[in-house]
Amino acid sequence: MANDASTVFDLVILGGGSGGYAAALRGAQLGLDVALIEKNKLGGTCLHNGCIPTKALLHAGEIADQAREAEQFGVRATFDGIDIKAVHKYKDDVIAGLYKGLQGLVASRKVTYIEGEGRLSSPTSVDVNGQRVQGRHVLLATGSVPKSLPGLEIDGNRVISSDHALTLDRVPESAIILGGGVIGVEFASAWKSFGTDVTVVEGLKHLVPAEDENSSKLLERAFRKRGIKFNLGTFFEKAEYTQDGVRVTLADGKVFEAEVLLVAIGRGPVSQGLGYEEQGVALDRGYVLVDEYMQTNVPTVSAVGDLVPTLQLAHVGFAEGILVAERLAGLKTVPIDYDGVPRVTYCHPEVASVGISEAKAKEIYGADKVVALKYNLAGNGKSKILKTAGEIKLVQVKDGAVVGVHMVGDRMGEQVGEAQLIYNWEALPAEVAQLIHAHPTQNEALGEAHLALAGKPLHSHD
Repeated sequence: MANDASTVFDLVILGGGSGGYAAALRGAQLGLDVALIEKNKLGGTCLHNGCIPTKALLHAGEIADQAREAEQFGVRATFDGIDIKAVHKYKDDVIAGLYKGLQGLVASRKVTYIEGEGRLSSPTSVDVNGQRVQGRHVLLATGSVPKSLPGLEIDGNRVISSDHALTLDRVPESAIILGGGVIGVEFASAWKSFGTDVTVVEGLKHLVPAEDENSSKLLERAFRKRGIKFNLGTFFEKAEYTQDGVRVTLADGKVFEAEVLLVAIGRGPVSQGLGYEEQGVALDRGYVLVDEYMQTNVPTVSAVGDLVPTLQLAHVGFAEGILVAERLAGLKTVPIDYDGVPRVTYCHPEVASVGISEAKAKEIYGADKVVALKYNLAGNGKSKILKTAGEIKLVQVKDGAVVGVHMVGDRMGEQVGEAQLIYNWEALPAEVAQLIHAHPTQNEALGEAHLALAGKPLHSHD
């Protein structure tokens, strides 16, 4: 079908990651004739090199920690170490199962799937495998790759990216992690659980600097307790090989040495050499520029996912891809409120949030119009059972809606679903306080925090 020059698809999608395949599935469901082009594996970064494999490693680390700490729960257990080959098999089995399911989904929706490296050849076509695939509309969804710094060469051995870290054939004895954002702290957490001596280097003044400052401080406290070292507020200057590892020097002259250096400073868009600029698509620093409906300056071309300068999250890619498919199918669409997107960092303890920080709220509404409340998980029965510490922080516009929910503690990622409903439905504290939350659950802590914010605290002090 794709080789037939007379075939014109309703939608040609370049890139089969989260944004691309979501658009393909929704578009086909709405009756569009869809072609999906992917040079690697369907599922993209999230499934093969990101969300899924990192969370599998983190869960393996959690099991290791539970084995070490079993005695405090009255369970006699011994920890004999990490079998990294078996960990990778577990991780790869998870990926393989999801990959097979996704392939089945795409086939069942009758999406024309084309394996090969595509290139935008006109505002309505993509060239792949020596053929031209024509479409009434083209969606660019070519994703991102790990970034590095000028002069810092990633060799895949001593200086590695997150891609290499996911397939490393050993547990490093020591590691320096350059970057204290989501990727950096997740690997710091997993490796520490595996037994690695970890140091995180972050140029900004806090770990997970995109989060509310209170969440960052709570995570830093927890990392200190776990023995994860970090250096904040000073930028990287250079890295050099030692006899058996890497030496990192910071701008203030501080020096750190370790077996490996993980470069975790973020991901950059894949847009070079793909014909975008030649076809007049506007870019900025490699990102494809789009409007609130994900349309580029070229009317027949849209773009989604890590390729555009929005939040680099798989679920954002899903939402953006669905939005494009529905717009092209003629449905009424609503722009995405990116503040209303739930965000989770899956380290131990987890950091979860939705909405805006207290600082941002004060900037928007004025300091005298913002109320913040912290509910300590020490007052939550299930958290005590789990022996996890942390807080839920609510940010409210005075006498108005809750505009930010910020949570730190084990399993807080599982609580962010209700938190995003509270934010996105502009709920008042009193309205949430009327809802009955199951006891004993960690979800109950979210309810208790709203009870307190509504002026009727139960298991917390006035």
